[in-house]
Formats: sequence, C-alpha cells, structure tokens
Amino acid sequence: MSVAFRVIDTGVREGRLQIAFDAALIELHKRGRSPDTVRFLRFEPSALIGRHQAMSHEVRLDYCRANGIGLVRRITGGGAIYLDQGQVGWELVLSRRRLPMPALGDYTRAICEAVAAGLSSAFGIDARFRPRNDIEVGGRKLCGTGGFFDGDTLIYQGTVLIDADPARVMGCLNVPEAKLKKRALDSAEQRVVTLKALLGEAPSVEAVHRAVLDGLSTKLGIALEPGEPAAEEEALAARMHDEEIGTDAFVFEIDDPRGAGVEEASHTGPGGTVSAYVRLEGEGGARRIREALITGDFFVTPPRLVYDLEAALRGVFVNEAGAAVDQFFATRKPDLLTIAPADFRQVIEECLAGG
Repeated sequence: MSVAFRVIDTGVREGRLQIAFDAALIELHKRGRSPDTVRFLRFEPSALIGRHQAMSHEVRLDYCRANGIGLVRRITGGGAIYLDQGQVGWELVLSRRRLPMPALGDYTRAICEAVAAGLSSAFGIDARFRPRNDIEVGGRKLCGTGGFFDGDTLIYQGTVLIDADPARVMGCLNVPEAKLKKRALDSAEQRVVTLKALLGEAPSVEAVHRAVLDGLSTKLGIALEPGEPAAEEEALAARMHDEEIGTDAFVFEIDDPRGAGVEEASHTGPGGTVSAYVRLEGEGGARRIREALITGDFFVTPPRLVYDLEAALRGVFVNEAGAAVDQFFATRKPDLLTIAPADFRQVIEECLAGG
C-alpha cells in the first residue's frame, strides 16, 4: 500500500518567509495537524546559510546589500547557497513510521536517487546521486540537498538549478578554497550546472515539478494528491517569521565569532568543514573552557545536538576536552549525515592547542 502525500506549491516568496513556512510545516506535522507533504517553493534573490554557520564568514554582505540579495538563515544544516526565481526548491515532510528507513543517510540516498531518476527521464540527462548529498551531472552540481528529523518527523529538501548565472550564484558567497581544492576546481563557478546549460533552453517550472514528482512517485512508491497550504500553516508561519525566523537577531545569531581572547580552529574533512571558537578561563593546569561555539556546513540530527555539545563543554578542563567530546557522543544517538564525532574532537583539540 502506497503512502499518501499532499503536494503544495508556495510559489515565489521572500526567503525568510519561506523558511518560516518550513518551521511551521514541521511543527504542525509533529502535532499531527499537517499531512505528509511534498512542497515546491521559489525564492526572491537570497543568500541562505546553514543553521550552524557564521553569516560574515559565509556571505559577502556588501555584495548582497548592494545587489538587493536577502540574507536568510535556514533551520536545516549544510552550507551557504544562493537562490532566486531561477531555482526550484522541493522538500518532503514525512512520518518516518509511514516510510521507514534505518538512518538519515538512507533517506538521503533514496530521495536523491528518486529525484535524479525523475530529472534524467524527463530531460534526457544523466543525473546521479553523489554521496553525501548532491545530485550531479558530469561531476557538476545540479541539486544540493539536506535535511534532519525531529522525532518521527523528517524534513528533506533540495533545489534544482534551472537557469542561473553561476558567477552571481557564487558572487555573494565566500566559497572556501578547501572546497575547490577537494574537487580540483579552478573557480567556484565550475561547481554548478543548470538545466538551461544542459538542454540549450530553460524548461518550465511546471516541467521540473512534474519530473521531481514522477521520480518520487515511481522510486519511493508514494501516492501524490494535489493540495493547498492550510490556513493554520500560513498563520503559524507568519507568527514564526515575525517572532524569530524573520528577525535579524535570528539571521545574525552567529555572525563573526572571532575576537580578542577567542581561540579558533577549523577542520575540513570528507564530510565538510567544522570550526570551533573557544574562550578560556583559569591559569596553568586549571585552564578550562568558559564558553564554546561550533559552526560549519554539516548536518546533524537532532538539530539541537550542537548546542548541547557546546553546553557540555562549558567548565571542562582543557586537558579533558577531547575525552569530554567522546563521552558526549557516547551517551547520545546522533545521526550525522556529513560529519563524524572524531571531526568535532579534532577541531576542539586543535583549537585548545593554541590556548
């Protein structure tokens, strides 16, 4: 028996409004008020950073402000991206009980392979899932994806590049040299490709919707039912926007953590970049962590895991910090899509080595 999914399209909206709708949809799904849903969305020009990223590190703020590009913080992890009307966003909000898989990585593979199959069939291209969370054509990214789960509710989302200027896509972002070197690229623009570039002309938004839905329906065996955003969803999204997600306090919650008295280190591995910023107190062998901040382009489940780790490190003696990180992960059951506990320990120890 197939699982029924409502299909909705919230159209083009300002970026912070779209993210607020994400948050409302997740909250109402957790309460049993919203059904399993496939949602399509598009953005007014926006630079979006991941939940745990530092805004000033990831985005060229002067460029964005000069070019009318909105600044947005997602509620999901991952790296910074640029979106406008030339990209189609898609996402699934679903019950893990009704579509069971062992871990977030299994959902990632299944959903990405389904979307890749739909795009390949519709447009005659060879789109493929590239671990850990991209869909690529000829080694260049056509779709970036990511997600997390909160209890039984999973949100998994991605974008399809239809027609975009790669220079503009990357012009507002600070792309780390380590990412380019990892893929032996000379410039950030070489990382992405659009359907227009592949096909010679841009397909319609509706054609992309059909391709994504066909792939999801065929590969995941779900039944798709056209629907509309509910009034309750819109009302909660508006409140979440006004009270939190639409505010500069939320968007710039992590901005530029560097400063006097702050030790810092970054570690880039196969799963992405994680950075640590630590203030210390005490002297000699009594040196301990006063406060810690961990940032990066990683995905973790549950999302609060990073904040819990930061809290667990407060007051820990410097020579015990690595063991404290190991103990933290040993007592929890995190689902880490692109990063490992050892990456967190390494960056904390490298950070403290300078202090």
